Amino acid sequence: MRDRIAQALTEAMKAKDQARVSTLRLIMAAIKDRDIAARAAEEGDSRVSDAEIAQILGKMIKQREDSIRAYEEAGRLELAERERAEIDIIREFLPRPLTEEEAARAVSESIARVNASSIRDMGAVMKDLKSRYAGRMDFAKAGAAVREALR
Repeated sequence: MRDRIAQALTEAMKAKDQARVSTLRLIMAAIKDRDIAARAAEEGDSRVSDAEIAQILGKMIKQREDSIRAYEEAGRLELAERERAEIDIIREFLPRPLTEEEAARAVSESIARVNASSIRDMGAVMKDLKSRYAGRMDFAKAGAAVREALR
């Protein structure tokens, strides 16, 4: 995933697409920050995994969605539109999101995998889902589905 982003940055620079270059540089900076934090914590040369990159990208999208709401409330539609364009660029590098049916199936399978029987097991189920479906699932909806299934 890191290589795809770096290649896209090179192509955007060649095409002189400043908006795309800016967004891709933000992504690379966020990944590098996480690399540095991981290296400091482990005292070694560790690079973040694709799953962690997907989490970073998901967080970046969520931040931009919050900004869009704030800009729209303030009447700054041009800024909101710029944030939407950045979200589109970021989403190019995320895996395809799960459909509603796939998410429901994933929740059921995860509950079975961790032998969850009560709401106390919700943390284990969510941990399993996050490790398997990072960047592909809306975990707020998944949490509600897990809670409902474990009642």
